[in-house]
Amino acid sequence: MTDADFPPLFNGYASAGDDPLALACNAAQGGTEAGLVIHDAGPDSLRAAVVFAPEVPLREAAIMLPLCGLGFQNALGVLAPPVVAIHLGWDGAIYVNGGRCGQLTMIASTDDPDAVPDWLVIGLHLDLTPLGDDGGTDPDRTALYAEGCGDVAAPDLLAAWLRHSLSWLDTWDNQGTAPLHREWSGLVHGLNETVTLAGQTGTLLGTDEHLNGLLKSGDTTTLIPLTRLLKDAP
Repeated sequence: MTDADFPPLFNGYASAGDDPLALACNAAQGGTEAGLVIHDAGPDSLRAAVVFAPEVPLREAAIMLPLCGLGFQNALGVLAPPVVAIHLGWDGAIYVNGGRCGQLTMIASTDDPDAVPDWLVIGLHLDLTPLGDDGGTDPDRTALYAEGCGDVAAPDLLAAWLRHSLSWLDTWDNQGTAPLHREWSGLVHGLNETVTLAGQTGTLLGTDEHLNGLLKSGDTTTLIPLTRLLKDAP
């Protein structure tokens, strides 16, 4: 993939086997501009990381994790056969036909919810081929090409993910969180089931209007901020 394949505002390069997430975080710490995309499409997995420069406090900017999830779901939904079901976990997990197929990760320059981050990086890891020789070592895991998506080229999927994420970013800028909440609510994996999110276990009721998680345990419903999903830089 070349820069010409990226939508406007994005540019980047292939990592040649190195971890794109680590490289993107290092570049962000060094002051790179927003829109940098570092990617690595191997035979078994697609890895990518995108640098953003939020202009709002982290508690609001953290919506970039589900926003980029929607971008990925929409992108794969266009490229995959119609029978393929794509759902999203609140924690950034990606599910294809009910099996966990990938993960989105969020890293920022600060973990203070009230501070405006200097940078925020969203990483993508997608399994393309099954783990293990028979693909059955973990029944809850799957891979893109094992779910009837063998014709989906990783570079095309990456470019489509960026395009759809950019579209959702524009929607968020102009219309707020309501359209994202409506779309995401129809794609959530594990709704009304017992799940563990950010170290807490309970029944996933959905999210509030800002896509913070709502988890019920007994008679208590707890709001889990998206900022709890922040990871440390590799």
